[in-house]
Formats: sequence, structure tokens, C-alpha cells
Amino acid sequence: MAKGRNNLLGVGGQRRKLSRADQQGNGPASQADRRTAADQKQEILRKMRERTQSAEDAHSEASREASDTQS
Repeated sequence: MAKGRNNLLGVGGQRRKLSRADQQGNGPASQADRRTAADQKQEILRKMRERTQSAEDAHSEASREASDTQS
């Protein structure tokens, strides 16, 4: 067995130094990331609403046509 097997110092690379603002989450990059994430979330919600609306419209139209043919 290797003598230094339990010594894991330096394994995994080094981390980038963060400024105080970045450490507290107030850095300029983190704010832009949050904005981007919020924009993506809004876009996904809009698409989901459009899909549900179109599905509801198709369902109501189909039921209306079925009631017209029965009358």
C-alpha cells in the first residue's frame, strides 16, 4: 500500500477566489444569472399556459361539435 494514501490534500483541484460580494451573493454575475433564470421560468410558464389553453379550446370545440351532431 502507498504510504500517503490517507493524505487527500490537493485532490479535486483548487477553487477560484471569490470577492466578498460574490461570497454573499451580491456579485454582478449572480444577479444576471438570477434574472436569466427568472426570464426562463416566465417563458416556460407562458408556453405551458398556451398549451393548456389550446387543449381546453380543442376540448370545448369537440364537445360543441358532438352536441351539434346529436341535436
